[in-house]
Amino acid sequence: MRLRRSLSTLPLVFVLYFNVSGGPFTIESLVAEVGPGLALLILVAIPLLWSLPETLIVAELASMLPEEGGYYRWVHRAFGPFWAFQNGWWTWVYSLVDMAIYPVLFNQYLGFFFPNLGTAARWGVSLAVIWGATAINLRGARPVGRSSILCGLFVMAGFMALTLAALPHANHAPWSPFLAPGKNPLGALGLGLSIALWNYIGWDNASTVQGEVIDPSRTYPRALAFALPLVTAGYLVSALSAAAASDWSKWHEGGWPDIALAAAGALGRPLAIWLALAGMVSALALFNALLLSYSRIPLAMASDGLLPRFLAATDSRGTPGNAVLVSAAFYSLFALVSFSGLVVADVLLYAMALLLEFGSLILLRRREPALRGAYRIPLGLGAVTALAAVPAVVLLVIVGLSLQDPEYGTPAIVSALLGAGLGPPLYWLATRFKREPLGDRSSE
Repeated sequence: MRLRRSLSTLPLVFVLYFNVSGGPFTIESLVAEVGPGLALLILVAIPLLWSLPETLIVAELASMLPEEGGYYRWVHRAFGPFWAFQNGWWTWVYSLVDMAIYPVLFNQYLGFFFPNLGTAARWGVSLAVIWGATAINLRGARPVGRSSILCGLFVMAGFMALTLAALPHANHAPWSPFLAPGKNPLGALGLGLSIALWNYIGWDNASTVQGEVIDPSRTYPRALAFALPLVTAGYLVSALSAAAASDWSKWHEGGWPDIALAAAGALGRPLAIWLALAGMVSALALFNALLLSYSRIPLAMASDGLLPRFLAATDSRGTPGNAVLVSAAFYSLFALVSFSGLVVADVLLYAMALLLEFGSLILLRRREPALRGAYRIPLGLGAVTALAAVPAVVLLVIVGLSLQDPEYGTPAIVSALLGAGLGPPLYWLATRFKREPLGDRSSE
């Protein structure tokens, strides 16, 4: 396969923005589920306890091994092909749930303009979102990066306008009450952490496209340094200003236009229209950027001979068109399936893959101390191990607390473990038909 390096720092910042966030959408459901005080506390804690350690570790790994396939390559280098395959499989199963959410999100905000769309029409819209993003992806990484910049600026400007319009109407503390009335504190904490974590995961996603990034050893860590505060500020500023100027108990999933109507006074109507459009733009851009990232995993696995060889083919632009098309076809099928309540499973599968990546850095530091890139965490092996343990503890706490919620927690965790358990037999099947790896992974 021949790849073309076309992504510089700014496009990669916005690809990361849409790999992780896409704006404060779904934060309204976090506030409604657990209460504004607990929601705001969680939105402060998760970046410090999860995202900061993750971005530091991902930055070093991406700088150390700036290869197409990203985290799949890191795990392969550290633990070998079996665990690399598991990492790729867990990510792919996670992506089926993840990617099914964004067409639904698009339809939620489209409903502001067309509230009576039927089931068939909504599925048609979902397919239009999926294949519209696919058309952009087939043109290569550069168009995905450029469209991500434009979409990101439109989304962020809308929420900045809402923040400024809501401030004069703030009439109470945004963190009161701390907990939603009638909620079990432990169950609310578990659900709230899962929802918030889902809004902060994905810092490693774009590593899969590093073979298409200009000077990737330096560019990826630099892009992470810009993207993390951008995402964190977007969540917190919007939630604080809107909660102080509206009734949080009336917030609901897909409700930012209604929040604008309640919080922004005379500017409420135009801002509601802007945020409804922003929700649609964000959903399309999320799918677009994540399709870029997820489609590179079958590309990397096919180049290792673990998937059919045609998935490793690239066109004259250096785009793995077959991998993009096959990924889009699977996501189209799963857009028909309801994944309500599986955010916990989504988080658990991603976290399992991520902890394997953390283990890769610890093992590579110990086994290959001379292996390093342009960025390295300025800590010794023991301190890096402790840094990696912080999000691991957060994960264990979330799983334990999620079990307190029988409606969402236990079924989702069982589903995640069943999905992950298919990895070993699928690896055995893949190795039965394995072909010789492709030797050429170079980039132009």
